[in-house]
Parts: sequence; C-alpha cells; structure tokens
Amino acid sequence: MGQASSFPGRSPELNGFRRNSCSRREVSGSAAKIPHMEIENQNSEKSAENNLLTTTHRDFTSDLPDECLAHVFQTLSSGDRKRCSLVCKRWLKVEGQSRQRLSINAQSELFFHIPAVFTRFDSVTKLSLRCDRRSVSIGDDALALVSLWCRNLSRLKLRGCRELTDLGVEAFAQNCKNLKKLSCGSCDFGTKGLNSVLEHCSLLEELSIKRLRGINDNGGEAVEPISLGSAAKSLRSICLKELYNGQLLGPLIIGSKNLRTLKLIKCMGDWDRVFELLAISNNGLTEIHLERLLVSDIGLSAISNCANLEILRVVKTPECSNLGIVSVAEGCNLLRKVHIDGWRTNRIGDEGLAALGKNCSHLQELVIIGVNPTALSLELIASNCRYLERLALCSSETIRDAEISCIASKCTSLKKFCIKSCPISDNGLESLAWGCPNLVKIKVKKCGKVTPEILEWLRVRRKSLVVNLYVNKIEAVDAASNSDSGRAQDDGLELPAMDNQAANVPAPARRNA
Repeated sequence: MGQASSFPGRSPELNGFRRNSCSRREVSGSAAKIPHMEIENQNSEKSAENNLLTTTHRDFTSDLPDECLAHVFQTLSSGDRKRCSLVCKRWLKVEGQSRQRLSINAQSELFFHIPAVFTRFDSVTKLSLRCDRRSVSIGDDALALVSLWCRNLSRLKLRGCRELTDLGVEAFAQNCKNLKKLSCGSCDFGTKGLNSVLEHCSLLEELSIKRLRGINDNGGEAVEPISLGSAAKSLRSICLKELYNGQLLGPLIIGSKNLRTLKLIKCMGDWDRVFELLAISNNGLTEIHLERLLVSDIGLSAISNCANLEILRVVKTPECSNLGIVSVAEGCNLLRKVHIDGWRTNRIGDEGLAALGKNCSHLQELVIIGVNPTALSLELIASNCRYLERLALCSSETIRDAEISCIASKCTSLKKFCIKSCPISDNGLESLAWGCPNLVKIKVKKCGKVTPEILEWLRVRRKSLVVNLYVNKIEAVDAASNSDSGRAQDDGLELPAMDNQAANVPAPARRNA
C-alpha cells in the first residue's frame, strides 16, 4: 500500500492544491484589506492637517481680556508699542486706551488733530509737547483744548512752545487741577501763568523751569511777583536753570515747607540771602545742587543747618572755599553723595575734604574735580568713610601714584573708580591689583603716563575687573573686551580667587612717576 494521505479519501495532489488555494485566499484577503487601511490613514492625515491649519490660524490673544493685553503692552518700549498697534484693530484700540505717556510734536498744526489724537489716547496722564526752534509752536487755544481732553493729566512737559502766553497756561491750570509735575523750557509765558499753576494745582510736587523768557523780559513792564498759592504746601522739588531773573522765585523756595530737592543752575543774582531765609523756614532739604551760581561760604553755612541733607553738589561756584565745605560737613553728617568742582580756583582743598572724611562716615559717592587734595585728606576719607563705593578724581595736579596706593590700601568697599587728567603712572594702577577687593570697574582718561600694557596685566591678575583706558578723545581700550571669562557687572560684589598662573605674571617695568 502507498503512503497515507492527509485527508482520508483524497489524493496527495488534491491536498497540495487545497493548501495552495488556502494560502492564496489568505494572501488575497489580506491584500484586499490594505486599500481600506490606506484610505483610513489618508483621512487621519487630512484631519490632522486641518486641525493644524486651524490651530495655526487661530488668534490666541483673543482669549486674553483687554486688561491683560494692556498689561503686556505696558512692558514694551514706545517703538514696540507702535508696531503692535498695527497688528489689528483690537490691538490698535487696546494700545491707545492703555497708553499713559505720550510725546507729541507741538507744531501749530496740532490744533486741528487734538480731538482725534486724544479720542484714541484717552488715558494719557503724562504728556510732552515739544517744538523745534525753526517751527511755529502751538498757541493758547491748543493748550486750552488739550486741557479739556486731558483733565487727568499728572505730568506736563513743555519744550520750545514760544507761542504760549500766560492766558493759555491759566486756562490749562484751571482745567488740570491734578497736575503733579510741570517742566517747561524755552517758553515765553511769565509769572502770571506760573502763579495760576501754583494757585489751582494744589497737588503739584515738582516744578522745573529752564530759560523762561517771560520771567526775564516783560516788555518793559513790571514783572508780577511770584505768589505761593496752594501748591506751596505740596512742592517737594524745584529746579531752576538759566534764569536771568531767577531770584523772583526766591519767595516760593523759602515758602515751600515740604521742599526736599533744590537745584539752581546758572541763575543770576546773589543767592546767599535766599539760603539764609530758607534755613530758618525749612531745614528738611535732602538734596541741593548749586552750579555756576553766585553763592559764597555764607550760603553754605546756612545750608549746614539742613541736618537731613544727603546729596550735595557744589559745581563751579568760585566764591565757595574750605570754610563753607567745613561748615556743611560738620552740620550735615548724613551726606551720602558729594560732588565738588573747584574750577581750579584752589579755594577748596585738603581742609574741606578732610572735614568730609572726619564727619561724613555715611559717604558712598565722592566726585572731586579741579581740586588738589593730598594723601592727608584722602587717607582720612578712605579710613573713615567705610561705605565709599564710587570715587572720581579729575583734573587734579596732586593726585599721583602715592595717592592711588593710599586709595587701594584703604578703600575696601570701593566698586567704581574713575581718574581723569591726573599725573599718575602704571605704578599707581599696579597697586589696585592687590587693593580694593570689591572693585569691579576702573576708568582712566587722559592720564598721559598710563600705558596700555598695564591693562593686560591687571586683567590677568583680576579677571573680572573691567578697565577702560581712554588713550585720547576718541580711542578707548577695554582690558576685559578680549576675555572669555565672566565680566564684572556694574553691581558686582565679589571677585573670584586669583589662580596660580596669575600670581606668576610679572608686573610691567616700573618707571619714575
């Protein structure tokens, strides 16, 4: 008998045929399912693509409330805000309604656009109106119209608005009674307009006046005196610049009981008497700036009664001497910042600076220009002023390498040091490699004996120290610009420890100072 078949009663050939047929049916069945899978995959891909397109074209900012969008705009610069306002109508509207600060070219044509401008920018509280000297500025009608549209203004800056008169300023003051800061320069209105502001703007805190022609010249008529008004109780800062008749505002300075900051720059007249009366009525001043002013030691002695004074700038006042500086140093022990420009008159020197060192232990910033101190006064300052962080010595004939070494060994808190037009050499700067452990920045200008080689040496010694050497008026060499190591920031605190390689670098060859 032959071999038994797999299926009873069937031949082997038939069994093989059935097996092949089943295999073909299985394959053909699987193949029949593939087109359906491809169609499903294609549909899924199209659906995902449609969802992606929908997501891509969706404006996610539409979910943000206007208040949140406005808050985002407030973090942007003025230029970025302008660009954002061009994106869509909603952004244009929100940007305009959320803008609080606005600067406008105040030419005469502005009058016709005021309603449209302040319809869009209806939340403005700080407004600047500027006009260049070659153009015709806005007049009284325009300023009055602005005041009707912007009754909530808190700050106003006027520059070059020569067509404004007292009438326009009076109308503005009557409508904008919430004004807190007024700054005007190169305008033609006078004391009548100022008196109106002082009378109606009872919240006024800051007043800045520069080149106000209406005070200097009133067409041959008598100038109306300044009245205190209701603003005298709220004024905290007064700044007067380049006023020929600036003493007209003396009664306002004396009568402002809460005045904290006083800046007088290039104002004609004898100011000693004003300071004498001011010391009697108000000794709460914390900042005084006197520049190119006719004030003497009498005025400085009166200022010494301001025991809360923290900032003092005495710049190019030729009548001031050591006597006045000593009086201020003894009476104002809380001084933090002192700037003295002696204008090379040699009336302020070691005696005045030594008094600052003895009495003003809270001093953090000291700038000395055109004064000739020696190591005697500098050592007192360096030893007693433990919080001194910023020091500048300029145009001094007596600041040499010995004085720089004294500063390096004594000023342990010093962070920024500037020296200009002084007869120092590389030997003096070399001492800074070991002293002043908190020093982060040195600036050297117009010191002919200092060479660029000292910069590279200092950089290797103290890698995070930034050293700027101005070889001449144009060229500047930055010792830290080529360093890949972390640069010292202006507010840097500590310097990294010096490595062994730096310790073995030789100093530049010494030469006679």
